[in-house]
Amino acid sequence: MSQFFQIHPDNPQVRLIKQACEIIRRGGLIVYPTDSGYALGCQIGDNDAMERLRRIRQLDADHNFTLVCRDLSELSTYAKFNNAVFRLLKAYTPGPYTFVLPATKEVPRKLQHPKRKTIGLRIPEHSIALALLEELNEPLMSSTLILPGDDMPMTDAEDIVDAIGKQVDLIIDGGACGAEPTTVVEFVDDLPEVTRHGMGDTTPFES
Repeated sequence: MSQFFQIHPDNPQVRLIKQACEIIRRGGLIVYPTDSGYALGCQIGDNDAMERLRRIRQLDADHNFTLVCRDLSELSTYAKFNNAVFRLLKAYTPGPYTFVLPATKEVPRKLQHPKRKTIGLRIPEHSIALALLEELNEPLMSSTLILPGDDMPMTDAEDIVDAIGKQVDLIIDGGACGAEPTTVVEFVDDLPEVTRHGMGDTTPFES
């Protein structure tokens, strides 16, 4: 059975954030709240945890994983983009968006789309997620917690315990959070294309 932490959504307890990050560093797979539902997260490059995440979500080899970052400076370490794209990212982060961009050499090959060499990146607007990222001092490898057969992310920690409590190492209960997945915006030749309509407004990315 996984551990279960109740963390305050506005003022996360430092002690519990530190304990959660220790679980991540030891190879743990966690469930944590974001501004667009709960998500699964683990340390970058942890192959065992990544495979466990794949099994829970039943993801295929072409799935774009997401690196959840704390700010644009960190995001720019893992993705390539020009000034025009930067201005768009700056205007709409933090928020419920996942941006698919060309990956830099800092991104492990296993995390990149095998054909397009892209990576999903996002900066959440949620105190618990940002506190975890600050303590880790690196991005979380992450995927929205949408179970096979569902269209929407899980939003209740008790339901998550019942569904996958034995398959993860920690579930963080941060209360209610967004009930829609992120909006996914893919940049092709530096031009935005909305590939999933979700919680974030798509108007700025549609011509």
